[in-house]
Order: sequence, then C-alpha cells, then structure tokens
Amino acid sequence: MKILAFQGSPRFGGNTDLLLSAFVRGAEEAGAKVRRYDLYRLDFQGCIECGGCDRTGECVLEDDLAPVYAELLDSEVIVLASPIFFYNITAKTQALVERSQALWVRKYVLKNLPEGERYGVFLSLGATKGKKLFEGVQRVMRYFFDAVGARYQGGLFYRGVEGRGAIREHPTALAEAEALGKTIAGGEPPENWPLIRDPAP
Repeated sequence: MKILAFQGSPRFGGNTDLLLSAFVRGAEEAGAKVRRYDLYRLDFQGCIECGGCDRTGECVLEDDLAPVYAELLDSEVIVLASPIFFYNITAKTQALVERSQALWVRKYVLKNLPEGERYGVFLSLGATKGKKLFEGVQRVMRYFFDAVGARYQGGLFYRGVEGRGAIREHPTALAEAEALGKTIAGGEPPENWPLIRDPAP
C-alpha cells in the first residue's frame, strides 16, 4: 500500500509532528510504503489564480510542490495533519489545499478521473477546547480530498493540546494514531478504520 502523508505544522518536533510520526510508524510496521512531506520544509506558495491549469490540469508554478502532484494521484491513502490556528489549518496546509485546483480541473473540467479507490484522512489538534474547533476545517478537508480524487473518511481530533510535546501526555492520542496506521496498512476496509466520522467532533 502506498500512503502519502503531509505534516502541516511549522513546529518540527511538536505535537502535530509527533502525531503524524506515530501514524507513519504504525503504517510502516504493517508493511505500507509511506512518503512523508513536511510542508514547511518545502518552498511553494498557494494558488495565484493565473488560470494556467485550465486547459491541461497541470499547475504551471515551478516549485517544490510540482513533483508532489504525481504522488497525490498515485497514492492509495492520503493523510494530512495540521494543527488548528485560529480555527483554521496552517498557512502552508492551506496553500497545499489551494494548489489542488489543478487536479480539480482535471476531474471536473477535463473529466480525467483518477483510477481506483483512494481515501483521505485528517489528523488535527488544537490548544483550545471549543465545541466547533474542527467543524470548519473538516469541510475544507472534504473538498480538498474530493479535488485530488480521494474520498474523505474522517480523522483523529484532539482538543486542549498546548505546548511543545504535550501530545505525549495525552492518554490515548499517539497510541490511536499508531493503531490507525496499522489498521489502514493492514488492509482493513475504510469502514473499519478507527476514525471519528462526525462532521462536528
């Protein structure tokens, strides 16, 4: 199984990094081939609405994201991890979402549909405990994964995680992320993945 994982926090070694690392560890132990990108280590920007992809479905911006498009289309599972900043995903994560416009054009304008079933998962956490902390970003994820030809399945969500490394003190988070990686890589059907599927978790 090919899994593509994006880490969207600017804090390397922080909570989102640790959460995604636990997922990747579980997936690799179960035999998956995981390609991971730390978005803040890549040099790229968001969509500039130039219209360059309108006829070809290919982004014309030449930057570090250019080779990632092929991997987005080739991976069976795409995992995106981002902390919540002001009830939103981080700037680099948003830039990745915006740059999926080229693949949206392929799918909905050029009718060049991706082959096979592909799935999307979102891992997220935030310092606050707001009731609607993950509600808006889940809608973004649903449309992002749809644009890249994957079906959004749900995610893992954790409130009240503040301070570098605080996720280690959470009673279940890292173990749940690792178990999720193992389950997905182990070939379980998506309906059996241990995810939160509530649009307002």
